[in-house]
Amino acid sequence: MSFHLHVNEQPCDAEPRAGQCLRTYLRERGWFGVKKGCDAGDCGACTVHVDGEPVHSCLYPAVRAEGRSVTTVEGLAAPDGELHPVQRKFLDAQGFQCGFCTAGFLMTTAALEQERGRAHDDGKLDDLPRAFKGNLCRCTGYRAIEDAVRGVRHTERPDAGKAVGRSLGAPAGPQVVTGTARYTFDVEIPGLLHMKLVRSPHPHARIRAVDTSAALRVPGVRAVLTHEDAPATLYSSARHEHPTEDPDDTRVLDDTVRHVGQRVAAVVADSEQAAEEGCRRVEVTYEQLPYVIDPEEAMRPGAPAIHAGKGAEARIARVERNIAGEVHGEIGCVEDGFADAAVVHEETFRTQRVQHASLETHGCVAYFEPKEDGGGERLTVRSSTQTPFLTRRALCALHGLPEDEVRVVAGRVGGGFGGKQEMLTEDIVTLAALKLRRPVKLEFTRAEQFFGATTRHPFTVRVKLGARADGTLTAIRMRVVANTGAYGNHGPAVMFHSVGESFAVYRAPHKKVDAYSVYTNAVPAGAFRGYGLGQVTFAVESAMDELARRLDLDPLAFREKNIIGPGDPMLSPIGEEEDLHIASYGLAQCLGIVREAIAGDRSADDVPEGWLTGQGAAMAMIATGPPGGHYADATVGLLADGTYDIAVGTAEFGNGTTTVHKQITAGALGTTVDRITVRQSDTDVVRHDTGAFGSAGTVVAGKAVLLAAESLAGRLKTFAARHTGVARHLCTLGPESVDCAGRVVTLKELHEAAHAAGAQGELTAEGHWGGSPRSVAFNAQWFRIAVDPDTGEMKILRSVHAADAGKVMNPLQCRGQVEGGVAQALGATLFETVRLDERGEVTTAAFRRYRLPQYADVPRTEVHFMETTDAIGPLGAKSMSESPFNPVAPAFANALRDATGIRFTETPFTRDRVWQAVDREARTTDRETRATGG
Repeated sequence: MSFHLHVNEQPCDAEPRAGQCLRTYLRERGWFGVKKGCDAGDCGACTVHVDGEPVHSCLYPAVRAEGRSVTTVEGLAAPDGELHPVQRKFLDAQGFQCGFCTAGFLMTTAALEQERGRAHDDGKLDDLPRAFKGNLCRCTGYRAIEDAVRGVRHTERPDAGKAVGRSLGAPAGPQVVTGTARYTFDVEIPGLLHMKLVRSPHPHARIRAVDTSAALRVPGVRAVLTHEDAPATLYSSARHEHPTEDPDDTRVLDDTVRHVGQRVAAVVADSEQAAEEGCRRVEVTYEQLPYVIDPEEAMRPGAPAIHAGKGAEARIARVERNIAGEVHGEIGCVEDGFADAAVVHEETFRTQRVQHASLETHGCVAYFEPKEDGGGERLTVRSSTQTPFLTRRALCALHGLPEDEVRVVAGRVGGGFGGKQEMLTEDIVTLAALKLRRPVKLEFTRAEQFFGATTRHPFTVRVKLGARADGTLTAIRMRVVANTGAYGNHGPAVMFHSVGESFAVYRAPHKKVDAYSVYTNAVPAGAFRGYGLGQVTFAVESAMDELARRLDLDPLAFREKNIIGPGDPMLSPIGEEEDLHIASYGLAQCLGIVREAIAGDRSADDVPEGWLTGQGAAMAMIATGPPGGHYADATVGLLADGTYDIAVGTAEFGNGTTTVHKQITAGALGTTVDRITVRQSDTDVVRHDTGAFGSAGTVVAGKAVLLAAESLAGRLKTFAARHTGVARHLCTLGPESVDCAGRVVTLKELHEAAHAAGAQGELTAEGHWGGSPRSVAFNAQWFRIAVDPDTGEMKILRSVHAADAGKVMNPLQCRGQVEGGVAQALGATLFETVRLDERGEVTTAAFRRYRLPQYADVPRTEVHFMETTDAIGPLGAKSMSESPFNPVAPAFANALRDATGIRFTETPFTRDRVWQAVDREARTTDRETRATGG
C-alpha cells in the first residue's frame, strides 16, 4: 500500500498502523502540539485541520488522511515565523493558563475565522458556546479565551524595574501558542518501552496467584511485574515535606487489592498495543474479601478492616476501625454556648467526589543518562508532577538509591490542582527501568485518571450553631467525616486542614470538633484545590446563612458581626497555629464589595415571567501556605552576555509562578523580564524545593527568588563600586548596565571584570525561604441566580468575587486564577460527580459521562482585588490559587435558598435535584393550602 499526505506542507509517506488514529500518527512524527486529553473526542485538545476543516484527531483514522493536507498548531504560523492572527490574539489576551488545551482552541478558532463571510459561514464565532462545544478548558474559566477570540489585549510592557504589579504575559506564551512548549511526553527517546497496568476487578481481595506465562509469550512483551518483584516497603503516594504527615499504607504492587482499579501487575513492551495485549493475558487468581463503601459503616465494630495487619509503623490512627486519622478538640464548653443561645440551628451537609480533570493525565518516562563525570549512568525521571524534589526523595528511599543517582524533572505540566502532589506512576516506572535498564513510559488514559488516580475527598459535615437574639455567635460544633478511600494519602492532613480556618474565621467563645478520615474500599482521595476547606466551608457558610434567616437578620450583617478582625486570635478547637498571623486584613473590604454588588444590582430585571430569583454570598479564609514548613531555594546569577538567570525548583502548570518570579527579579535588579531566563522544576538546578502546592509558588518560592535577587543586586553594586572606585550608594543598576556616578559599565563588562578579578562569586546569589511565618488570605463570592421551577434550569445572572491577595503581582494572571477557581468550583457545585456503583467501581470514567464545565456553563465573573499589603509575603503579596474555590458552593447554595426557599445540603445541585425539590415543596404547600381551606 502506498500512502502519502502533507503535514504542515511537508510531505509524509509513512504508512499508519492498522486502526491508528491521526493523533498518534502525528505525534509519532514529532508534531507534539497535538495533545491527548481524552482519546474520545470530548476535549478538543487534539484538534487539527484536514484540508482546512477542524477534526478531533483522536477519532479520525490516520488512513483517511491519505492524499490530504493536515495542519497542526505548529503549522499555523507563516514560514518566516510570523504568528497567525489567532495565535497573536491568544498571546495578547493570554487566553490560556497551563496551555494544554490551547492548540485545540486555536485550531477551532482559526478554522472558524477562515469561514468568515463565506457561503458556509454559519455564524459560530458570534455564538461561542456553540463554537466551543467540542473544546474543554480546566484552568481559565473561559473568559480569557473569549477575550482572545474577540481580540482584546491584556498584556503590558512595563519599563525596567517596574514589572511588579503589571499584567505581563507568561514567558512560555509564544511556545504555548505555537505548539512548541514541551510537556511531559513531548520528547523523543530512543528505545522507549511502554507500560500498561493490570487492574483489579474487585473492591477487596487477596491475590493468590499471578500467571504471567501467556503474557510473556506476546511478541514485544519484555517483562511482567507483580508484587513478587516489588519492594516490600510501605510508603504513601502523597508528597509532603514531612512524610510522617501521611500513613505509610501503600506498596508499589500489593498482594492485597483494596479498590476496583488498583494496579495488580505491570506489563512492559515495545509498543502500547503489545503491552495492552499482555495485560489481557495475565491470569490472576483472587480470594475475594468483604468490603465496605460507606465511611460510617466502615467505622462500626465488625466492619472489614481494610488495612488489617499493619502496625504502628504505618501511622494509621485505628486500623481496626478503618480510621486513618482523627482530631478532637474543644474550646470552652459548647453545651454552655448552646444553652446561652436564643436560636440554635443544626444540619448535615454532604459533598461528593470530584476529579481534578487536568487535561494532561498522570504519567512519566524514566531513562538513563551518562553522568557528567563519565562514571556510569544515572536515572532520569521526567514526570507530570508538582513535586520533583519530594518525588526524587521518595523514589530513592523506596528503591534504595542515593539521591545523586536520580534526577527528576518536570516539563511544562498540563494542569495539576493538587492531583499531581502524588507519586502515582514514578514508583512503578522506576521499578521497571531499573529491572530492564531501558527507558520506560507510562501514560494514564483518561479512564485511568478516574479510577487509578485520586479524587477530592467526599465529606459529611454535621454543623451546629448557636447565637443570641442580637446575632452574636455563642457556639460552633462540627462532626466531620472525610472518606479517604482505599488509601490514606493526604487523608489525615486534608481532614485536619478542613477544620482549621473554617472555625477560626468566626469569633465564638465555645467551639468543638470531632473529625475523622476514614478508609473505604473506594478509589483513593487526595489533595485537591482548597485541601478540605471547600467542603467544610460549604457546610459552615450554608449554616450561617440559615441561622441568620432564623434570627431574621441580614446574612451579610450577621457575618460582619462575627468575623475575626485584624487583631483577633485565630482560634480553632484543633489548636492555635503559632506561625499563622493576620499580616494583612482585607475581609471587611471583601464583604463591602459584596454589599455594593447587592445594592446596585439590576441583573434580575429581564428574567422570564415565572422564574424565581435569589442572591447569596459566602466567604472564606485560608492560610497562605501549608503548616510545618514549606521550603524553597533559589539562585539568581548574572550571565556572560549581561542577562540574568533564575534557578528555582517549583513547577509551572499554569499557576503563573514563572512570570511572577521574573517580575520579582526584574524589579530587584532594575531590568526587564525579557533579559531574564528561568530554569525550574528540575532537581539538578537548586538544592531543594518542597513543591508547587499549597499556593506556595509566590509566597514561598517567590520569597526565595526575591531574597536571591536582592542579594545579587547588592553584590553587583558592591563589585561595581570596587571596580570603578565610586561609592556604592552612587551605583545604580539599569537594564543593561550599572551607572556609577555617571560612569556606565555594561553588565557584560562587569561580568568580564569579575572573572578577571577572580570574583565570580559576586555574580550569583542564593535565597532560601522556609514557608514560616504565614499569613492568611480572604475571599468572598456573590451570585444572583434565576431558577425555572417547571424544569429546574438555573441561570447565573451575575457573579462577583472579592479577593484579598495582598499586593497583586500580576493582575492579569491573578484574575485568571480567580476565574479558573470559580469555574472549577461551579463544576463541583452544579454537576461534576465521580459516581460509584455498589461495589465502589467508578461509573463515570469519561468526560462525556462526568460532565465538566463547558464554555456555555461558565459566567463571566467580576473580580475585585482588595487594597492590602501583606507584612509577610514577598513585596506584600499573598497566595491566590486555591482560595477562590472555597466560597463558591455555599454562595450558590445561599442564592438557591433565597430563590426557592429550600435549603440544599448536598452537592452537586443538579437540575433534576432542584426540580424535584421545588416540585415537592410546591405539592406540599398545595396540600397544606387545601387542608386549611385556603
